[in-house]
Amino acid sequence: MPTCSKHRRHRAVLVLSVMLLSACGGGGGGATGSSGSPPGAEATPAPAATVPPMSQRDAVRLAAQASFGATEGLVTQMRTQSAAAWVQGQLQLPQSSHYTSGGGDAVHTNATGTSFCELAANQGDNCWRDWYSSQPLLWDFYRNAVTQPDQLRQRMAYALQQILVVSSLEVTGTYGLRRYQNALLDNALGNYRDVLRQVTLSPVMGDYLNGVNNDKAAPNENFARELLQLFSLGTCLLEADGSLKGGRCQPTYDNTVVRNYAYALTGWTYPAGGKSRWSCSPKGANCLYYGGDMAPLPTLHDGAERALLAGASKPAGSTPVQALDAVLDSLMAHPNMPPFIGRQLIQALVRSNPSPAYVSRVATAFRDGRFTSGGLSFGAGRPGDLAATAAAVLLDPEARGDAAPGAAGGRLREPVLMMTGVLRALNGQTDGDALGWWWGETLRQHVFRSPSVFNFYPPDYPVPGTRLTGGAFGIHNANTSLERLNYLNYLVNWGGSKPVAGVPGAVGTQVVLDAFDADAPDAAALVDRLSLLAHGEPLPAGPRAKVIDAVSWWTAKTDAKTWQRNRVRTAAYLVFAAPAYQVIR
Repeated sequence: MPTCSKHRRHRAVLVLSVMLLSACGGGGGGATGSSGSPPGAEATPAPAATVPPMSQRDAVRLAAQASFGATEGLVTQMRTQSAAAWVQGQLQLPQSSHYTSGGGDAVHTNATGTSFCELAANQGDNCWRDWYSSQPLLWDFYRNAVTQPDQLRQRMAYALQQILVVSSLEVTGTYGLRRYQNALLDNALGNYRDVLRQVTLSPVMGDYLNGVNNDKAAPNENFARELLQLFSLGTCLLEADGSLKGGRCQPTYDNTVVRNYAYALTGWTYPAGGKSRWSCSPKGANCLYYGGDMAPLPTLHDGAERALLAGASKPAGSTPVQALDAVLDSLMAHPNMPPFIGRQLIQALVRSNPSPAYVSRVATAFRDGRFTSGGLSFGAGRPGDLAATAAAVLLDPEARGDAAPGAAGGRLREPVLMMTGVLRALNGQTDGDALGWWWGETLRQHVFRSPSVFNFYPPDYPVPGTRLTGGAFGIHNANTSLERLNYLNYLVNWGGSKPVAGVPGAVGTQVVLDAFDADAPDAAALVDRLSLLAHGEPLPAGPRAKVIDAVSWWTAKTDAKTWQRNRVRTAAYLVFAAPAYQVIR
C-alpha cells in the first residue's frame, strides 16, 4: 500500500500538471538549436548532403503527423535522412497491418431461423463480441498502430476511416466490418477513385446508408447525399485553395442532383451467399451478406438518362457498372474534390487551420497525381493519387521545419493519437482491449463506434473563444481533459492493465520504463530526454525548472527502494501532460 506521503506527492504532481497546462500555453518548447539538443549539448555538424537530414524537432513533428507516435528508435532512424526520404521509404514498405481477428460469415449464412449466438455450439459470453461487434477490429487497430512498421499507411487509412465512416452502432457483422476496414488499408496509399469505388460497392456501406437493394422507382437518397456531402465534394463550391467560390456559399448541388445520383446508383444487391429463413426482399435480390462487393442486379437499376455533375451524365440504358463509372468519373472531374479532400487530409495529419496556399498546393498534387520534394518524385500521375497527396501534405513548408507554426498552427492530439503516442514513446504494448469500452468511451473516441456518419466530430468544429477550427475540440471538455491526465496516471503510476482472459493473444496495456532508469540520477537529463522525445525540444525554461524540481523530490531519503523509478514516472507523467504534447505543433 502506498504511504500517505506518496498520496500527497501524487496530488502535488497533479496540481503541477494543471499548472503546466497554463504555463506552457499552446506553444512548443524553449529555444534550442536545429539539432534539437538539450541546453549544453554539443551540436552535431550537419552532414554534407543536398538535402540535410531532419532535426530532432522536425523528426518528432513528422512522427506525430505521419505515425501513431514517436519512439526513440523511430526518431533516431528518421534523423539519418530527409523528411522526403523517410516519406518515400514509408510509401515503399510492404503492407504489414491488417485486420484479422473475429469470427467469420456464419452469422449471415445461417438459415435455421435461430440466432447464430443461440445455437448450442455458439452459446457463450463472447459470441456477440467475436462474431457481430467491432471489438476484434479494435484489438487489431491498436496492436497495429503501436507495433507495425507501415505507420504512414495506417495513419492514412485512419484519416480515410474518419471521412468515409461506417459505424458498428448500426451495422453488425464482424467479418463485414473487417473487410471494409481492410479495404481502406489496402487503398490508403493508392487512388481516391478506387477508394470511392470500394466504399460504394461495400455491402457494409450499402447497409449503413441504405444503398443496397435500392428501389429504382423511388430510391433512398441517403448514400447519394453523403457521397456528395461528406465523401467527395462538400456542400459549397470551392476555389482551388479551399476558400468559398466568390466569397460566399454557393451550393455544389441541389436535391435534384442528389436524386439523380441516387437513381444512378440503383441496381446493386448483396453478394451471393447470405441465407435467411424468410425470402429475401425485393424479389430477385440477394439476402443480407457482407462477404464480397455488392453484385449488380439490372432489374433493380434505373434505366433513364440522369444528369450528373461536372457535365457528366448517366446514359439511358446503362448497366449498374456503367452507371457507377459515370458517377465516379463525374466526382473525380469536379473541381471541388481536390481542395475538399486535400484540406481534410491536412486537418487529419498536420494542422486544423491550413492556409489557403497550403490547401492549394495539396489540391494540385491530388489533381495532378504527382508531387516533387527534395529531389524525389511521388505519385503515378493519375488524379486522386493518395501517395502524392500524402507527400504533399507532409512535406509542405507549413508542415516541416523547426520554426513555431504560429497561433493558428497545429492540431489537438485526438484521444486515439494521445493513447497510442504515449504507449509508443514509453515502449509500451497493448492488445487494445482497455482502449475501447474503458478509455475509448471515457475519452469519447471509441474506434469503429462513431455516433453517426459525421464521425466523432466535424473537421471544422469551431474552437470556443477563437476564430479557429479544431475537430478534436468537438469531444474535448473539462471532463475529458482531466481524463487525459488520468490515462497518463493509469499507464505510468497505476501499472496499466494486465492481460484479460478471453482476449486472444492478450498482453494487457502497459508501458515499460526500464530504458529511462539510467537517466534517473540526473533529473535534468531525464526530463530533457523525455521532452526531446515528446516535444522534439526541451520544455520552456519556467515549466522545465518546475518539472525538474518535482522529479528531484524523489531521493533515497523519500523512498529508498524505488526513488529512481518514481523519478521516471513523475517525469513521464508531467512531460506528456504538457500542452506541448497535447497539441501537435
